Amino acid sequence: MTRDRYDPVPFDVEATRKRWSRSAEFVKAYDALSDEFAALSELLRARQHAGMTQADVAERMGIAQASVARLESSAGSRKHAPSMATLRRYADAVGCEFRITLTPIGKAGTKRAALRTR
Repeated sequence: MTRDRYDPVPFDVEATRKRWSRSAEFVKAYDALSDEFAALSELLRARQHAGMTQADVAERMGIAQASVARLESSAGSRKHAPSMATLRRYADAVGCEFRITLTPIGKAGTKRAALRTR
């Protein structure tokens, strides 16, 4: 009998993204999710800027840490869209003002709809 050995395979995110970016189908799908990625980035940036963990934010919001994890991950998926009230509570918990900024479509045809926390 042989023992199975855990041998992790390294995963280079940047190299993989570059490789996938050669596919027009991938680029189209990625661009379609750009607003969700921007929202997730803003949530994480605000929490990290505040020097807080998910557990810290959860305590201030009066919810479970798992709920904060779900909130942060839902910003990058279409499974669940957090309410404005929840996003305001998150912003308050990390010491930010909740704002939504709509920017006109640029000449290159790119659209931008960003959640801003300040």
